[in-house]
Formats: sequence, structure tokens, C-alpha cells
Amino acid sequence: MSDRLCFAVATTALALVATVAGTSVATAHPAHNKAFQQLYVKDSPNADWVKLVKKEAKCLVCHQGKKKQNLNPYGAEFTDLLETNEKDKEKILAALQEVAERHSVANDSAGNKTEGPTYGELIAEGKLPGGELAALKKEPK
Repeated sequence: MSDRLCFAVATTALALVATVAGTSVATAHPAHNKAFQQLYVKDSPNADWVKLVKKEAKCLVCHQGKKKQNLNPYGAEFTDLLETNEKDKEKILAALQEVAERHSVANDSAGNKTEGPTYGELIAEGKLPGGELAALKKEPK
């Protein structure tokens, strides 16, 4: 095989692997959404929170923008705790509980990043753990 042909085949294979690997890690998973709903929404007495998650935010609980490969900070930390395409309910619930204990990142009055409340505290306050809904609707930079 010529050097050019080997290079072309190797480049194509590498691009294909990178594309498949990159999209499979951050895609939306119904099992994740179902577990989040079960843990935080199903029995919530906060009607505004339920409406926010079910009707307005939906996938934006973990994602940002229209492309499902874009994760917000909460979604990135959550998926880091799971194997790619994890569908085991118990593992997903355990990851949700673990990420709830992690601190979000906030900005102080000068715009410097500081340790914010835990994701669980944000959820308990009826806030989206990944940020404000308007910001989550925008494509990340």
C-alpha cells in the first residue's frame, strides 16, 4: 500500500473513531432523565419546580443549547460519574446522589469563579442545577 493511501485510511479511521466517541459520551439518555425525575420531581411538593423541569427545562437539566452533545456544568459532572451509555437504574441514581453533593461554580461580585452551593442545594431551592434557564437555552461558546 502506498504511503498516501495508508495516510488516507488512517486519517479516515481516526476521524470516524473521534466522531463516534465524541457523540456517544454526551448524548441524551432517557434513563438518566427518568432517574432524575424519579429522584427530584415525582414527589416534589414544589409545583413551580415540577413545571420548570418537566415543561420548560426538560433536557436542559443536563444539557445546554440545542445540540445534545453540549453539557452544562451539572451534566458534565454527572456524566463523568457514569460509563458511556449507562442505563442501569441503580448506578444512575447513585451518580445523581453523588453529584448532588458536589459544589457548583458561582461568580462573585467581581466576576471571579468561586465555590457555589452544592447541586443538591440548588435543586432543593427549586433551581436548575446547571444554571439559569435563559443561559442554558443559549449555545455554549
